[in-house]
This record gives sequence, structure tokens and C-alpha cells, in this order.
Amino acid sequence: MTFYRTTRLMLSSAAILSFASSAFALDGVDLLKKINAAYAIQGVSLASDGIDVDGSTVTLKGASFKPISAAGPGTQLGNVTMTGVDEEAGGYKVDKVAFPDLSATKEGVTVNATDMSISGLTIPADATASGLDGMLLYQKAHAGPIHIVKDGLEVFSLEGIDANLTERGDKSGFDFDSSIKAIKADLSKVDDPASQDTINKLALQHVNGNVTMKGSWALQPGTIDIKDFAIDLDNIGRLDLAFGISGYTLDFMKSLQDTMKASQANPNKAEAQQATGLAMLGLMQQLTLNSAEITFKDASITKRALDYAGASQGVSGVQMANTLKGLTPIMLAQLNIPELQAAVSAAVSSYLDDPKSFTVTAAPAKPVPFPMIVGAAMGAPNTIPSVIGLKVSANN
Repeated sequence: MTFYRTTRLMLSSAAILSFASSAFALDGVDLLKKINAAYAIQGVSLASDGIDVDGSTVTLKGASFKPISAAGPGTQLGNVTMTGVDEEAGGYKVDKVAFPDLSATKEGVTVNATDMSISGLTIPADATASGLDGMLLYQKAHAGPIHIVKDGLEVFSLEGIDANLTERGDKSGFDFDSSIKAIKADLSKVDDPASQDTINKLALQHVNGNVTMKGSWALQPGTIDIKDFAIDLDNIGRLDLAFGISGYTLDFMKSLQDTMKASQANPNKAEAQQATGLAMLGLMQQLTLNSAEITFKDASITKRALDYAGASQGVSGVQMANTLKGLTPIMLAQLNIPELQAAVSAAVSSYLDDPKSFTVTAAPAKPVPFPMIVGAAMGAPNTIPSVIGLKVSANN
């Protein structure tokens, strides 16, 4: 009797646990549906041939990305594995999304990408919810190494791409940064003879460097603040970009996406282009320029460029520099902006005499609407410096 009672108890417990497990099993179809609802604002969808659920792991079998407005198979991804999936308030949290390695060949060019993943993914319950609650967000993303091979020779590679996103505690926006590490480009095998000659004379056969970016996005005013976007190339130089604009809200993004969808759906390309142009002009009304700065720090490319340009004119690099210094004020005189002419001429002369850095800054006293900048450029170009607070300097 004891044996049978124990057996019945075990079977009953197993049945209860089985029922509970099935009742709380993840809904892979719902997960994919909510991913696509969040992706819709970007104009793409994620498709899958099948969905496997095993505990907290969801596998999208034969997954592919494709533009919503386009026909065809889209970009094939293979099996995408999501681990540590947990349903939360109608949405989902995913510890890690792992993508299969990519290898694609077309017209003799093969692209190989490995170790692609996203960590800390948040899938919203309602993609129409306001602010960050309706956005598909991640904490970290990684890809690489990546290699590109042409006709058996590696022409490009990078060690890795990393991106980080940190949501602000009050959900007013997020901070982000990204990097592309150890870029290597082999230009020594470029087919075009004229291009190869230029590459050789500028000593650009092998280009190595890194790219970094750091910024933030405040949702309500739609302020994007790129603190630094740097392209740093060995033996060439470093280009630093920084800018701030306001008005880039979620509503602006949706309007921009709707404009692009309408353009793609219109079979009359000329008509579509005209309509898109008018729509973009309308959208620009919402944007304002807060600040901008561009700085180039030379790492020997300027001298090589002057020598190359001078040789084509039968003069030395120093003579070419002197010619450019003389032409600069003459060309700027046509703008009828004496103050800017003097500043640019002085900066160009200083830089060409001793190439270190060259900086262009826009620092308006208060944010300037983009339509005002466009209007000034079209109607009164000589007012641009005062409208945007334009300044030019060298070797600071």
C-alpha cells in the first residue's frame, strides 16, 4: 500500500509540474511578433522558418532580415539563438542573442564575420508606448573579427566592432559609445593604374587605424549630442567630429521612416524623388543646430599631399603650399566677408607652414533652426558666419 501511495504521489507531482511548465513556457511566436513591432519604425522585419523553445532558450531557425517595403528573401542570418529569455510585464528580457558566423561570396569578393552577438536586449511589450518603454534596446553589441578577401587576397579586416548603450535612470534618454578596432585596408592591389599611382605617391598602400564614437540622445527635446566621432589613421591623421542637434524625436524618426517608405513604394522614381525632397524640407523645420566642430590633426599626410599636388604642376611641395596661401584670400574675397576671409587665410597659412591641426567651429549664441541656415546659404551667404557663429583656427 505504501508503495502504491508513493507512486501515485510521484505521478501526481509530475503531472502538476508538467502542467506548470507548459503554462509558463515562453511563447516564441509572441516574442518574434514583439521584436517586429519594435523594428517596424526602422523599416525592417525579422522572419524565421521555425521557432524552437527550450526552457529559457529560444532559437529562430533560418532567420532573415528584410525591408518591410521590399519583396524577396532578404538577408539570410541562419539560426539565431537567444539565451536567458525571460518574460517581463508583457515584454521580454534577453541575456544574449548569438548570431551564426557569416560567410558570403559575390563577384570574387568574400566577406567573413564572426562572433556576432547582442547582450542585455529589452523587447517592449507595446512598441507604441511612449519614450524608452516602446523601444528595442540593448546594453552591448559585438561583431568581429571581420575579413574581406578578393581573388584570394585579404583587402580589408578589422579586429572587432563594439557598441554600448546605457539607459538613463529617469528614462529621459540614453548614452552610447562604440568603437571599430584595428582596421586594416590593403590598397596595394587596386586595379585602376591612375588610382594606384596616386596611392603609391601618397604612401597609402596600407591603411591602419581605429574609429571611436561617444554621445547621447535625450528623447523629449530630441537632442543628439555627439561628443566625439574620431577616425584615427596611422601616418595619415585624425579627424574629430562633434555636433549637437535638437528636434530628432521619436515622432521625427517615424515621419522620416514614413517618407522613405512612400518613396520606395512609388514606381515613378522622378516623382518619388521630388516628393521626398519636399518632405525632407518639411522635416528639417523641426531640427535645430546647437553646435558643431571639425578638427583634423595631421600625421604626415599633408606634406605628402602637397608634394604630390606640386609634382603634377611641376613645382615642389613648398611652392604648392605658397600658391595655396596666395589663392585662399582671393577665393574668399568673393564671399564678401572680410572678417572670415582674414581668419581663414591666417589659419590656412599657419597650417601649411607647419601642419599640426585645423579646426572649424560653429558655436551659435543660441540654437539655430536648420531652415534659417538653409535660407541664409541660399539668399545671403555672407551672413552664414554670424548666423552659426563660424570660426576657423589652426595649430591650437
